[in-house]
Amino acid sequence: MLHFLPGPLLFAIASLLMVLNALFWVPILLVFASFKFVLPFKRVRLAIDPVLLFIAETWISGNSGWMNLTQRTTWDVEGIAGLDPKSWYLVNSNHQSWVDILVLQHLLNRRIPLLKFFIKQQLIWVPVMGLAWWALDFPFMRRHTEEYLKKHPEMRGKDQATTRKACEKFALIPTSVMNFLEGTRFTKAKHARQQSPYRHLLKPKAGGMALALNAMGDKFRAILDVTIVYPDGAPTFSDFLRGKLRRVVVRVRLLPIPKPLLDGDYAQDPAFREAFAQWVQQLWRNKDAQIDALLGPSAAQPAPAWLPPA
Repeated sequence: MLHFLPGPLLFAIASLLMVLNALFWVPILLVFASFKFVLPFKRVRLAIDPVLLFIAETWISGNSGWMNLTQRTTWDVEGIAGLDPKSWYLVNSNHQSWVDILVLQHLLNRRIPLLKFFIKQQLIWVPVMGLAWWALDFPFMRRHTEEYLKKHPEMRGKDQATTRKACEKFALIPTSVMNFLEGTRFTKAKHARQQSPYRHLLKPKAGGMALALNAMGDKFRAILDVTIVYPDGAPTFSDFLRGKLRRVVVRVRLLPIPKPLLDGDYAQDPAFREAFAQWVQQLWRNKDAQIDALLGPSAAQPAPAWLPPA
């Protein structure tokens, strides 16, 4: 363990190990992914995808290795026993920091199939990582504002088509589809701007989850509902690399998927959309209360004036 070293030195060591781990595995990943690109047939995909997933899982294990080497983190985790690496899951979590992704990967790697994230289109240009995400079939999404869509109505529905196409690929082999319902990382400024009705969460966006359930709900074993709490405050990625991730509390729940949520048309049916939104809002109220309980009374903050009484 190197956690006794000063922060700047830990930052340099952790950053170097993270980069070297990626530079070792990504070229291997791309070699195998090229077969899928040149021979885009289902039989080839079924043969190559398990190899790509094994490479990615070994890469994540390497990340866990340097995390254990450079961090002195106390992990308080419940709910990850008995998960099935050969099943399908729709994974949902609150989102506070880029560190969330490493936390999720560290805890769930090889317990469930590889987490597949929906990624902003611009991130395909991130050096090395963009190629890795492409090789692993992470779907790249174009996020358009409502103002842009009014000027370019032909772009409305493009993300839904991308999601549906990605889910068709995910249905071939066991996959965990990762969804951050908030759509972005929590900050106090965003929370105030939204006037969110939750103490610790932004307003959830149900469309992505609804589309994934509609496209491949019969494949999902369950919804894996994850709550991440940093009792000392959400760390920045820089803080994390400096070894300042002291405590992480994670609670995982397996939720059955209500059958009525599988069959409706979220885009075209207002009644179904309202019912789905109410289900998501209840899920979010439960998560907000859970975070309150995990933080405890000593960490409780006064509620903003716009929040209704508890």
